[in-house]
Amino acid sequence: MLDSDTKRRIDSCRNMLVGRVPNPQSQVEQITIALIYKFMDDMDAEAEELGGKRSFFTGEFEQYGWSRLMTPGIGGFDMLSLYSEAIQKMNENPGVPALFRDIFKNAYLPYRDPETLRSFLKEINGFIYDHSERLGDAFEYLLSVLGSQGDAGQFRTPRHIIDFMVEIVDPKKNESILDPACGTAGFLISSYKHILKHNTTGYKEQSDREAYDEKGVPLEALTLDSPLRYKGDLLTPDDKKRLATNIRGYDISHDMVRLSLVNMYLHGFASPHIDEYDTLTSDEKWNELADVILANPPFMSPKGGIKPHKRFSVAATRSEVLFVDYIAEHLTPNGRAVVIVPEGIIFQSGNAYKQLREMLVKNYLVAVISLPAGVFNPYSGVKTSILVLDKRLAKKTDAILFAKISNDGYNLGAQRRPIDKNDLPAAVRNIKAWLESVRNSAMFDVANIANLSLVTKEKIGENGEWNLSGERFLVDTSISSKYGLIPIGTICELIGGGTPSKSEPAYWNDGIIKWISSKHIDNKGQIIGYELITKKALDESSTKIAPKGSVILITRVSVGKFAFADDNYAINQDLTAVIPKNQNVLSSMFFFHIAKEAAKIIENNAQGIGVRGVTRNFVSELKIPLPPLEVQKEIVTEIEGYQKIIEGARQVVENYQPRISIHSDWLMVELGKVCENILTGPFGTSLHQSDYVDNGIPVINPQNIVEGSISTNDVKMVAAETRDRLREFAIHENDIIIGRRGEMGRCAVATSEMDDWLCGTGCFVIRLKKEFDPRFVFFQISSPRVKAFLEEQAVGVTMKNLNQGILSAIQIPLPDIDEQRTIVAQIEAEQRLVNANKELIRIFEDKIKAVINRVWGEVS
Repeated sequence: MLDSDTKRRIDSCRNMLVGRVPNPQSQVEQITIALIYKFMDDMDAEAEELGGKRSFFTGEFEQYGWSRLMTPGIGGFDMLSLYSEAIQKMNENPGVPALFRDIFKNAYLPYRDPETLRSFLKEINGFIYDHSERLGDAFEYLLSVLGSQGDAGQFRTPRHIIDFMVEIVDPKKNESILDPACGTAGFLISSYKHILKHNTTGYKEQSDREAYDEKGVPLEALTLDSPLRYKGDLLTPDDKKRLATNIRGYDISHDMVRLSLVNMYLHGFASPHIDEYDTLTSDEKWNELADVILANPPFMSPKGGIKPHKRFSVAATRSEVLFVDYIAEHLTPNGRAVVIVPEGIIFQSGNAYKQLREMLVKNYLVAVISLPAGVFNPYSGVKTSILVLDKRLAKKTDAILFAKISNDGYNLGAQRRPIDKNDLPAAVRNIKAWLESVRNSAMFDVANIANLSLVTKEKIGENGEWNLSGERFLVDTSISSKYGLIPIGTICELIGGGTPSKSEPAYWNDGIIKWISSKHIDNKGQIIGYELITKKALDESSTKIAPKGSVILITRVSVGKFAFADDNYAINQDLTAVIPKNQNVLSSMFFFHIAKEAAKIIENNAQGIGVRGVTRNFVSELKIPLPPLEVQKEIVTEIEGYQKIIEGARQVVENYQPRISIHSDWLMVELGKVCENILTGPFGTSLHQSDYVDNGIPVINPQNIVEGSISTNDVKMVAAETRDRLREFAIHENDIIIGRRGEMGRCAVATSEMDDWLCGTGCFVIRLKKEFDPRFVFFQISSPRVKAFLEEQAVGVTMKNLNQGILSAIQIPLPDIDEQRTIVAQIEAEQRLVNANKELIRIFEDKIKAVINRVWGEVS
């Protein structure tokens, strides 16, 4: 199990290399080489302690022993020369296994700074490993921080997603396992651990499953962490020999192959089978099949496309199409696979995509699992799915299972912090139950299982597109309104638009017709602004008029928004105007008020990689609830009554600004003269990434300052011992915290509960002398006058920054302390009224939601 000290050391090593070795992959390689170097010396030392002999650093290579590098008093340039020479010659060392010699092949030191090397090797010297398994834990963590290889469309698969996929495909000890785009061998290592777990004395699958399902214990913890560290003791020597041969990987990148070899070796594979091989253009291994294939292949293709060999069933030049084709065609008769694919595979209409989907549905596919768009953050927000293939089961069922993962146990922001919501455990249980029901020809009812649907192959292929977007099949079944559901197209006319040519002056100069696109529709259902086009533009382009009273839906690009047309507007191609055919059947205002849910359905079903959207036919078939006209009128009256209250309260909130009238007899004083201190958060390497913990002492940065107060939502935290180490950066009650960069100028006053929290690097702490009221000074710093001063004085080009000199120079009017307190009391009374109006807005917005939910019923 990886300990916090090891994580800290790895983070420290990477911090030292940043700047000297800017490429994240090269940083990993430099740390890998140093760790292996030190590990070989540790194994030599252990052999000597047990009465044996050194095997790695002997003969002419004895001079490169780690202890020589760490000799007290060795000069910086001597150390640099010795280390650089050692790593370049190590691949010639006959005492080093061939695998390690390959690791050192072409190794070199990419910088010549002796002090950086001395600090780096000193940190590496702190790693002491008596067994490769411990080094394996460290190496896995090192790989976990490896950045995106975005140019090749390669993104590291999060370990919990790897484990999730392995659980579904369930590899066995006697099966051949392949990853044809293995990267750092994550799928292969996870498969091996899965097999160890299922072949360990005392393993109880049901209790293991309950721990995962009911207690949220990660699959990784069940496999690795004490006391459940499964050893695979039920595997015979023949089993282990077969496993060593059966687990294989390919990758086109020499560097990735090298990292995979290290990873496999450190997990017990003395001679791992990882080959440098171009899966798509070489057919040398075409006849090698596998029982289990797991992969997250590259999504992107080079300019001009891939030029594959001629043995693929689908004629394509896109890498994602070819990889999925390869995986399907390289399964044994009883083979199965799980593969991550981009959304193009799911719905794109090119011939190769459709041909591939048809082949999969007819012969291989058993399930499609939709993943949330942020799974690959912070490297990419790309939307992906998992295809589950099984050649034997595909022949036994006429349906495909669709599963949707909304939450994978982490938020979908750049930091990917753990959250309580996790759909993966239930998805594993349900998908495996479905596969087992097909295997045994048993019934499987998905009617009452959330985020799951069964769709027949016939329905998937009925229009020739073979679209694999599961949510498109859920539109009709996801609404349970007490009113009848009617397709929009049966009671409304739908109008699409276009954009007149911007290069044609006669279309735009002296125009009188209002023209809008998605950018002219806000989040409140209003049209904000427009452009003017001429009658000639309307007649000669594809734009059309959406008449006053129509509801305009955004069906491309910014899907999920809508607006009520308060005038006649020409619309562009991203918009669809919906016009009720008969106001005695469907009131325009009623449809506008319930359109938010329709827009949500459009947003959930939008497809596309760069530009997302739905077809006009989809909108036409989308069903909406249709109460009687009298009920529609009652609903409109109720909602509009609530909206009047909201609009009145919002006027108060949006127009309120604390104001302090400055009297002529008040002194104007520089802020620096009324402060005990102005200080900022820790710089440099004082605070490491490894210092952050899930629960601990909050570290306040500008993004945590919201509307004049400090929020702990998505706040970083450190352990108490870290806070104690950095106590000079601690916040005290009544300190004013102000952002110095990014969200520059945001400020708040610290309360008593924030005592001893830490100030982050992006903030300043303004600590006033006792005789000044911090709330009064805070209101001054928050004023438009001071904000304008800070904007003007801020320094920096790419990102504006404040410094202590700028803050010290702020002019503050200072009456006596009693008047300061009187003014603060008055402003706080005003703010209580403003907050009451905010609460009023929230209450009546909830009332509107309740009315709309009453109409729609339960919408999933």
